[in-house]
Amino acid sequence: MYVAVGSGNPVKRDATARVFPGATVVAEAVPSGVSEQPIGHDETRAGARNRAEAVLETVRDEADDPEETRLGVGIEGGVASFGSGADDAATPTSGTDTYLVMWAAVTDGDRWGVGSGPSLLLPESIATRVHDGEELGPVMDDVLGESNVAKNQGAAGAFTAGQLTRTDALEDAVAAAAAPFLSGLY
Repeated sequence: MYVAVGSGNPVKRDATARVFPGATVVAEAVPSGVSEQPIGHDETRAGARNRAEAVLETVRDEADDPEETRLGVGIEGGVASFGSGADDAATPTSGTDTYLVMWAAVTDGDRWGVGSGPSLLLPESIATRVHDGEELGPVMDDVLGESNVAKNQGAAGAFTAGQLTRTDALEDAVAAAAAPFLSGLY
């Protein structure tokens, strides 16, 4: 099996490799076709689907065996508001909380699987900055005084004191999306 991940981020490649042990897993940066900071489930899910489709197209002829199964995997992180009166909107309203969300999509060009990972509540100070137009990754770099948090522990690791790393969280999203390709029940 040849699996291509639509991202240059090594965390996303590693999360995918955990779901497809024994497969050749490669990473190729492709555009998401959505905002740099996706807001809401719809936009985040669309980014994952766009990446899966784009990366599959770029590697369609790269596998050594033309009969080998090829899958494209797209992973997208975003933020979404939940709570009373929230409708997945970009602007929080009274009684809503804002969460880090992650979606993955897997396709072979004909069939699709789409799934989500865990949702983690953003601290209010971080949610405010994101809703004011900043991207979560650079905000986390600033808050933690580090660089490239998104390529290491991620916000998930920071919010859970390392109990759930970004790789762990993204692995769950990829596994959920890969279900139609992992199980004979679909």
